[in-house]
Amino acid sequence: MRIDMPPRRPKGESIIPMINVVFLLLIFFLLTAQVTQAPPFELEPPESEAEISARDGDEERDRNVLYVSTSGELVYNETHGEDIWAEIGARDGDAPLEIRADKGADAAMVAALLKRLREISDTGAQLVVSGG
Repeated sequence: MRIDMPPRRPKGESIIPMINVVFLLLIFFLLTAQVTQAPPFELEPPESEAEISARDGDEERDRNVLYVSTSGELVYNETHGEDIWAEIGARDGDAPLEIRADKGADAAMVAALLKRLREISDTGAQLVVSGG
C-alpha cells in the first residue's frame, strides 16, 4: 500500500527584511534629527500680530540664543549673569543673536539689553516671538 505525503504548504515570506528596514530608518532619523537645547527656564514668547517668516535651518541656531526670564535673568550657552557679555562679544560667525524673552519681561529691560548688544556686537539680534 502506498501512502502519499501530504502536500507541503508554501513557505510564508520572511518578516526579517522588513524589520531590518524599519531599524535602519529609525537609526537614520535619529542621526539626522536636529535636537534643540531646552530653555534654561520656563518661558512663553511674546505674541506678534505681524506675519512671521520661517527661519532657515541653522545648525548654529542653538548656540546663538540669549534667554531672558520674566525676572530679568540672562542665560547664554549655559552662562548666567554678567559673564554672558564676554562670551557674546567673543562669539564667531555672522549669524544674528536670537533673543528668546518671556512675554512677561519688562520692555525697558529688553530695550536696554538690545542697546548693550549693539555696543558689543555688530551681527545684529532677532527677537523670537510666537504667532498671534
